[in-house]
Formats: sequence, structure tokens, C-alpha cells
Amino acid sequence: MSVSRDVAAPLEITVDRSSATPLYLQLAGAIEEAVRSGVLPPGSRLENELALAQRLGLSRPTVRQGIQELVDKGMLVRKRGVGTQVVQAPVHRQVALTSLYDDLRTAGKAPRTEIVEYRIGRPGPEAVDRLQLGPGEQVLDLLRVRYADGEPLAVMRNMVPERIAPSREALAATGLYASLRERGIATVLAQERIGATVADEEHAELLGEELGAALLTMERTAFANDGSVVEVGRHVYRASRYSFEVTLVDS
Repeated sequence: MSVSRDVAAPLEITVDRSSATPLYLQLAGAIEEAVRSGVLPPGSRLENELALAQRLGLSRPTVRQGIQELVDKGMLVRKRGVGTQVVQAPVHRQVALTSLYDDLRTAGKAPRTEIVEYRIGRPGPEAVDRLQLGPGEQVLDLLRVRYADGEPLAVMRNMVPERIAPSREALAATGLYASLRERGIATVLAQERIGATVADEEHAELLGEELGAALLTMERTAFANDGSVVEVGRHVYRASRYSFEVTLVDS
């Protein structure tokens, strides 16, 4: 008899009471691994807290705290009358000179791009300054929504010099940096600033978020090896589905 994926199924979870890692974090780690490996796909329900606590020999507050860790990460959601359910696994991205499209493919996600605006025209003063454009040069103003496994993840605004601008079709099929590489243009350096904001009406509609929902922001200016500016980007990401990761080394 087949079992629907939305029916809670007991996970094989082992907790080590001699470990220095708190039990609730061990539980959260085991469930997170099951989500990331596909054992618990989106839509799956966890067994209820009481049953999980009894099966693992843990207190119910410990189980509740472990589950809350993943609710806070946006991996699980509690629904009245349904229980605790798996949602889309969030994307964790290393801060590096890579494109979101490439990172999603590396992470095993299925990226898709919706081109909202593709407009080539005369640049404004900001574009002339930041893209270091010469007299008479035009600019591509680009607005895209990037999806991961069918869910909207990011809204990306970019300015690109028209002389190197990929076609609308190329940008719909792949990422900006991949499209530029196909034209023989490689980015070798970027200045990047990461911040936070809340969803306005445009971002809430494009990302399927509530008005005022938390969003991450990233501003980037990328350069080619000859020192020319390749692109200027302003991106916003759903904080419930996305995070940046940085490795720090003691100097």
C-alpha cells in the first residue's frame, strides 16, 4: 500500500546524550538533513511532537525547541489542523563572485528566470557614473524574478552596458554571468554590499510575500579583467528562503 507524502512518517533519528551538542540541536540537525536529502520532500508532515518525544525518549519541550529551530529557518511551518509541515528548503549561498543561477544549479535546485523588464535606452546620470559609460553609449535596464524549484526567490535589477548586453532570450535561458561568459566576458572582481529591507508592494507581489516581510538585499558592481564595469545589480531575496554564508579566517 502506498503512503501519501503528506502523511507523517517516523524518521530514523539517533541522539547522543554524551555529546556536547544540545539534544534539541541534534534533533534539528537530523530533521534538516532529511529535508535537504529529500527524505522529507516539501509538503511532508512530521510526526507530532508527543509521538516524536516518546519515541526518542526526549522531553516535549526539547522536541518543540528543535522543531522551532527549523521553523525559524523557514524549513518547517506549523499549520493549525495539519501539524508541522516541510516547506521549500532555503538556499544558503557563499559570498563569492558567482551568479545566483549557477549557485542554484550547484545546490541541486531548478532555477527559472522571468524577465519582467528588458529595456535598452539612454542612461541616466547614475548609470553613466557607475557603469563608466562613454558619450553616446546606451544601457540595458533589466528586471528579473529568479525562481528555485518553482518558487520565487529573488527580484534582480541590473544595469549592463548595451555593448555587451545579452539578449532577452539568453537571459531567460540562463544567468547573466553565464550569458556574458558566452560572449567572452568574464568578471574577475566585484564590490558588494549586503543589507536588509522589508517588502514594498512591488516586491511583495513579485515574491509572493506579505507586505512588510523581511528581505535581504545585495548591491554589486562587477568588473572585467580590463577594469571595465560589467554590471551594476540591486537584488532582494526572501529572507525566509535565502541566506548568505561567509567563512572567516583568523589573521
